[in-house]
Amino acid sequence: MTTDKEDELAGTEQPFVSHLIELRDRLLKAIYGLAVAVGALAIWPGASGLIDFLAKPIRAHMPVDAKLIAVGVFSPFFIPLKVLLMAAMLLALPWLLYQAWAFVAPGLYSHEKRFALPLIFFGSLLAYGGIAFVQLFVLDRMFAFIQAMTPASVAATPDIASYVEAILGLYIAFSLAFQVPIVVVLLVKVGLVTVEQLVTFRSYFIVVAFVVSALITPPDVVSMLALAIPMCLLYELGILATKLFVKPKAAEEEAGA
Repeated sequence: MTTDKEDELAGTEQPFVSHLIELRDRLLKAIYGLAVAVGALAIWPGASGLIDFLAKPIRAHMPVDAKLIAVGVFSPFFIPLKVLLMAAMLLALPWLLYQAWAFVAPGLYSHEKRFALPLIFFGSLLAYGGIAFVQLFVLDRMFAFIQAMTPASVAATPDIASYVEAILGLYIAFSLAFQVPIVVVLLVKVGLVTVEQLVTFRSYFIVVAFVVSALITPPDVVSMLALAIPMCLLYELGILATKLFVKPKAAEEEAGA
């Protein structure tokens, strides 16, 4: 005897070749979207404009005429290009996530599809929020702390390659760390944990947040606190969102039965 869920997916099975063709089409659409983002950013603000924007936080704490230096022979060309590509990926992130979702959507139930789209939206929004938090809040305070600790006999003129690498590392770390509410919601949704267990785990998560922050941020207390504290707040936000909007998998199955 077939269930309603099995009936819902009836006729959606596709041969292996069809899956490959669908995967190819989705990859091509993702590449086209990324190319559009690259072209738009190349026109404005341009690779140089993006570098100038990234350099603002540290230049605010350097001498007036001081600039970042390029040690590598090809750094003045490849570093702006790298930043342009990373910015394009960030700009096209919702489109890329949508293509990934569209590829797996035929194998999902209708309630799973309704749940996936908000996750894509809020996941992208949280990633943007993490990057904006780094650029607008963390970097200024981090470089102020570092410059204050720099001896007077030392001229702090970082290499552009190492600077961009460090900044991109922070962007990735914070955008991933800001996905804590999404992870919390998913864990409850699939039935791996309950809200009560998340509440009990709260004190342990605080320790985990500070350990993770100490491992993935630069060795200064400012950036560590700037990551650990938002992670703890986002954990609470995830618990709240789960209580308000998510019905655990077991409860869904009971209601369906």
